[in-house]
Amino acid sequence: MKDNSKVHSVLFAGVGGQGIIRASDIMCMVMMEAGFDVKKSEVHGMAQRGGCVNSDVRYGRKVYSPLAEAGSGEILVSFEKMEALRYLKFISEKASVIVNTEEIYPPAVNIGDASYPADVVGFLKKNYPRVVAFDAAEIAKKAGNVKAANVVLLGAVSNLLNVDKVIWESVIKKSFPQKLIKLNLDAFQMGIAA
Repeated sequence: MKDNSKVHSVLFAGVGGQGIIRASDIMCMVMMEAGFDVKKSEVHGMAQRGGCVNSDVRYGRKVYSPLAEAGSGEILVSFEKMEALRYLKFISEKASVIVNTEEIYPPAVNIGDASYPADVVGFLKKNYPRVVAFDAAEIAKKAGNVKAANVVLLGAVSNLLNVDKVIWESVIKKSFPQKLIKLNLDAFQMGIAA
């Protein structure tokens, strides 16, 4: 994603309560501070009950629509393993996929009407050129709070974007109360390393 003259699309996906909207807000602020035009859309209907949440972030010299054309997204950041599968139709076959390996079972799985898909990461690795999978929640715990998993994932996605780390850190500092800044900066660094 080094070409700054075109419009780039990053899709965040997961379930309610994982900090998807906050992560996409931070990315938007980073891209604006880096000098890009930015558009964002989000869907969070049943978010409070563990429902699906997604947010598109598009940035470039000039962006006219907050939604990318189906099959054109360049990066998918999946906050939950199975949710990666739900959004594949929105990304290109050349897309990079970052996957939090955490499993959050939907109601149909919990009551036994469906089973959780097997080997999601293996499927993704077979079908996409770059797949990075790790347990962001576990890394966030090491940083000091499991709720920082969204910032861990931002650290990972920052590796794929042509934006100075100083801008990311500056926006993270502005995005959290003083008492949570160090924890989130640590989580961001751990995500870069992941």
